Parts: sequence; C-alpha cells; structure tokens
Amino acid sequence: MFYLSIFFQYASQYLKTRLTYRVDTVVEIFSDLLFQAVNFVFILVVFGHTTLLSGWNREEIIFIYGFFLVPYAFFSAFFNIWDFNERYIVKGEFDRVLTRPIYSLFQIILERMELESLFGVITGIVIMLYAGSTLGLSFAWYDALVFIAMVGGGTLIYAGIFISIASISFWSDSRTDIMPMMYNIGNYGRYPVDIYHRVIRFVLTWILPFAFVGVYPAAYFLEREEWYGYAFLTPVMGVIFLTLSVLLWNAGVKKYRGAGN
Repeated sequence: MFYLSIFFQYASQYLKTRLTYRVDTVVEIFSDLLFQAVNFVFILVVFGHTTLLSGWNREEIIFIYGFFLVPYAFFSAFFNIWDFNERYIVKGEFDRVLTRPIYSLFQIILERMELESLFGVITGIVIMLYAGSTLGLSFAWYDALVFIAMVGGGTLIYAGIFISIASISFWSDSRTDIMPMMYNIGNYGRYPVDIYHRVIRFVLTWILPFAFVGVYPAAYFLEREEWYGYAFLTPVMGVIFLTLSVLLWNAGVKKYRGAGN
C-alpha cells in the first residue's frame, strides 16, 4: 500500500506538470499519433505491391501492429528509461536516488513516467477493432482476460529487456548507443517472424523476445493455431525476463561506485 500511495502521488504531480504546459503535451501526443500513422501507412504501401506477406494478408498484419501498440504504450508510459545511463550514471543523479528509503528501480520508473503515452493503447485497440471487423473475427468472453494477460506479458518483456540494458551502466559508466539500437530491433516484433531468416527468428523468440510483444500473442486472436504454443508463453516469458532484469539490477546496484569527481 505504501508503494501504491507513492505511485499515485507521483502520477498526480506528473499530471499537474503536464497540464501546466498543455501545448507541449498536445504536441507530444500528436507526434506519437503521427509516428504511429506513418508506420500504418508503411504497411499499406507494402501491401500496395503484394497481397500476401509470407502467408499473412494486409488486415492480419494491421491487426498485429495494433496489438503491438498496446503493450508498447504501457512500456513507454511506465518503463521509459532510455536515458538512464546519461542522466543517472554519467551525471550522478543515481546518488540522489540511493539516499531515499524506496527501492531504486521503483523511483527511476516513477521519475521517468510519461502517462500521455497511454493514448497508444486507444490507438492500438481501434486498429485491432478495424482489422478484426474486416477479417470477421469473433471473440469469446474469456478473450478479454487472455488479452490482458498477453498485453501484460508483452509489457514485462519490453521492461525486462530495457531494464537489463540499463543495468549494464552500473559496470560501464561510459556513454553507450545500445538503447537506440535496441529500440530499433524492438520494431521487428510488430511483423510476423516467419518473414525473417531463421537466425533472426531465433533471436526475436529466445534472446530478445520482441516477437512475444506483437506477432505471437496477436496470432491467438487471429486464430493461427500453429502459433498458439508461443502465444500462451507470452506471460511466462514476461515474468522470466522481468525477474532476470530485477536480479541484474540488484547486482548492479551493489557494484555501483558513486559519481565521484
């Protein structure tokens, strides 16, 4: 309850700050929507030259993209730690974090919240509903629970991967370009893995499992039975990768030497 109370206090202060600068908030939301629209148009352009992509039609690819946007939106809102190395290690702000009686990773997550990113959830669901209606998909009552579990698993996978990358900074305090590169690799998860080489498929499934954020869980709702096994592994992979990332973070905090001079 204490941590829940702290979360709502941080969220309240964040919203007050964003509402103070309404124009900046609107511009940022518009920029996110524009970025999502560009990716959507890219899919349409690709299917302007073909009817199938490795056995997947246009509406199925659009549905996968819409699903991908939902866990990605939650990740962007609550685990946006792409500048951890630059801000907290290089500039020494992590020393401040360690002086407070709250778990360090929880503080970082609260300080880097971007709640406006949650608009991506709405965009993703709208795209899924559009593609689903075009495909004539039907959903059972329990699919809502499956959807929540799949989205939660995808969010935890994203969080686990990027927390692990941020933890590297505890051993190497030099500036690194791993984060931007990983964001680019993450985009591969919004497309069917069977369009890639088998080595890339293996990496996106077991090493950097971004496929569990988009195509695998979406395949369940698309009734692609050959992918059901992977789809139901999504929550499990999420818990595993988040657990490993927290263990790595805790080990890194113990190795942290301070900012120095």
